[in-house]
Parts: sequence; structure tokens; C-alpha cells
Amino acid sequence: MTDRYAVIGNPISHSKSPQIHKLFAEQTGQDISYEAIAAPLDGFAATVERLRKEGYKGCNVTVPFKFEAFKYAQLNLSDRAQVAKAVNTLKFNDETVLGDNTDGAGLVADIERNFCFVLQGKRTLLMGAGGAAWGVALPLMEKGTHITIVNRTEDKAFELAVFLQRSIFTNHTIQRNTPTFSKGYSELAGKQFDLIINATSAGLTDSEIPLPSGIFAPGALAYDMMYGRETPFMKFAREHGAQVADGLGMLVEQAAEAFYIWRGVRPETAPVIAALRT
Repeated sequence: MTDRYAVIGNPISHSKSPQIHKLFAEQTGQDISYEAIAAPLDGFAATVERLRKEGYKGCNVTVPFKFEAFKYAQLNLSDRAQVAKAVNTLKFNDETVLGDNTDGAGLVADIERNFCFVLQGKRTLLMGAGGAAWGVALPLMEKGTHITIVNRTEDKAFELAVFLQRSIFTNHTIQRNTPTFSKGYSELAGKQFDLIINATSAGLTDSEIPLPSGIFAPGALAYDMMYGRETPFMKFAREHGAQVADGLGMLVEQAAEAFYIWRGVRPETAPVIAALRT
């Protein structure tokens, strides 16, 4: 019998997840179906309950429900979901629901595997301090990066930096490279980074990010979590000599991690990324 899965969001019609998981299923011989479901803004929990009653095996969660999914699955959260304080993957068991977060794993896999960019020892600027940044910050640190956080709202950058500093003493996989935060973009003048990640929503509105010129070190990678078009950040980075990446690979890699959680099989991501590019 075909196992059913879905992605829940609002809006959701633009989602590439059904196509991605269809390709994963064909590649691995898994008998599943996968669909996109729009939940009312005030009806996330009710939508999940309906899917469970209808026999679905799990679902992905996207904007704006990742924090609600965290609360929904709070009795059974993975370590990385607890760190991120957000959930993007739910696995339905007989009586319980597992909440996990695969965003950080997806980002790291895309950067290291698909762009052959070694994270160990790199100076990383993480722009943003919202849910996307929280989801990827600790996995980046576990890879040995030296993270600086910058955000338009200084207090949020400080909060994330303090959390990461505390994590150094409770997580044995993190090397003792203390994260820092910048009080604003103006403080970045004269500094250089090997990796700059845009985890802000600036790309949604085509807003400029006030990065100073000279911020990209030789051979730097500029990574925007947005995908599907060139953002002002990507354009700026390209003009200043950086290698540029969008978030499509991260989307596929985090989906592969979710697929593995559900099915116990890890699909090959490179052909799926290539198919979506074309």
C-alpha cells in the first residue's frame, strides 16, 4: 500500500517538494505519494491531526508553520530541532509524532558536497537571526567554522550568539571557536569573510543588504538561502568576485535528510538538483 506524505505551508503552490520527493521515490524504488497542502494560518495543528487520522506517515513543514510544528511535537523532538527551536519534518508513529529539523544538515551538505567548500576553519558571516539562522548556526559551528552573526535588530543577533556560546560547553562536537556578533553592518567595514550566508528575508523584497565592499576574502562563497532568481545580495557578491550559490541545493539536501528519516534510505541528490536546474 502506498505510503502518503505531504508538505504543509501557506502559501504552498510554489513548492518544489512534491517534485523532489517524486524523484527520490523513483530513484530508490519507494512506494510513496507526496503532495502540497495549504493549511489555514490558524489551522496548522488541525491540518496535521487530519493527516494523521487519514493515515499519512509524515510531513514537511514550511513557512509560516515551523515554530508551530515545534510546539506541536514538543514531547518528542530531535536534538537539532531543540537547538533550532523550529521543526520542518514530522514523522508520524502509532501514538507519537517525532519533530526534527533538517535545514542545517541540508545547508552543510550543499556547501561541502556540491560546492566542495571545506567549512573547517573558515570565517563565516551569518546574516539574520530568525528561524532560518537558528536552524543552521549550530551545524555550521559543528563543522569548525568561526561564526559572526549580524542582524538589523542587534538584540536578536546577540541572543543567537549567546546561545551558541553556551552550546560550546554542552555539545562535545563543537570546537572551541567562540561565535561573535556584530552590532550592525557598519561594524563589518575592514573585515573579510570566507563564507557569507544570507538567512534574511531580504531576497523576498529585493532589498539591498548594506555590506561594505572588500568584505569577501579571496575565494569566498556567497550563499543565499533563496532560490529561483538572483537576489541583490547575489548580484553584489558576484560583482565583488565571490563564488555565488542559491538555496536550491539546500532545499534538495534537507529533503533528502527528511526522506531518510521517513524511509531509512538516503537518495542521491546530485541528479535531482540537476533536474530542477533544467
